[in-house]
Amino acid sequence: MKIFRIIRKSFKDAFKSVLRNFSLSMASISCTAITLILVSVALLASYNVNSITKEIEENLIVIAFVDNSATEEEISELKTVVFELDNVNKEDSKFVSKEEIKENLSQDEDLKAVLDTLDENPLQSSFNIYVKDARFIDDTADKLKSMNKITSVKYGENLSSKLVATFDVLRNACVVAVIALIIVTAFLISNTIKIAIFSRRQEINIMRLVGTSNTVIKLPFLIEGGVIGVIGSVLPILITIYGYQFVYDFVGGKLFTDLAPLVSPNEIVFVCSLILLIVGGLVGMFGSSRAVRRYLKI
Repeated sequence: MKIFRIIRKSFKDAFKSVLRNFSLSMASISCTAITLILVSVALLASYNVNSITKEIEENLIVIAFVDNSATEEEISELKTVVFELDNVNKEDSKFVSKEEIKENLSQDEDLKAVLDTLDENPLQSSFNIYVKDARFIDDTADKLKSMNKITSVKYGENLSSKLVATFDVLRNACVVAVIALIIVTAFLISNTIKIAIFSRRQEINIMRLVGTSNTVIKLPFLIEGGVIGVIGSVLPILITIYGYQFVYDFVGGKLFTDLAPLVSPNEIVFVCSLILLIVGGLVGMFGSSRAVRRYLKI
């Protein structure tokens, strides 16, 4: 069929153009590879920042202490109000009575001996609360503090707020970096295609004179951009697979502390590699399309 002949010829012309402008193509492929390596680093960093943030959020706990003078009825009302707060994870949060706390502490022989000497239980019942979104933990704590029969609220406010804010900045920085690097990649490939178009300007003019359609003229350049992008993604993919595994093993699968575990290579490198391959091909074709529209005026 005609469409298959056109596609086959377009692929053939695209590879010929890559070889014909070999030094320029290699320069573009090299720049693309370097850029995609940085994209890979940004992707891996972003993925791990999201994972670490989620891990921290899941382990952040707000403890609200209940006044010992609270009656059973008041505690029951508190349970209803506390667990209905928007940012409270009802499934994981729970109320712990002072009797349960004493029983847990009594498992330690030294503490049991101390507690047994007391006439009454001095401990306070508490709500152990996990939040849905750590960014709003301060608001949740303020609401708890304002409730009747809640004497105090503890959640390491300074540390938790700083951690969440820091990871938010890192996450946004990674996203901006990925977008910026993709734009740079498209620009590099676009410049390569411009020169390819210029070197074939006479051939293109002849094709126009004999009535060749715009699609047939554009297609080889679009494929060439895609080929350059895909070839440029090969080295970043290899570095992603083997480099991340090396880093993961070197740091023992965690970033300084057990609270910041890195994502397992099996969970991330192949997804990241596929993204690099797709980004390389699509960005290459986008860069080509931009050059074709601008310099062929079609």
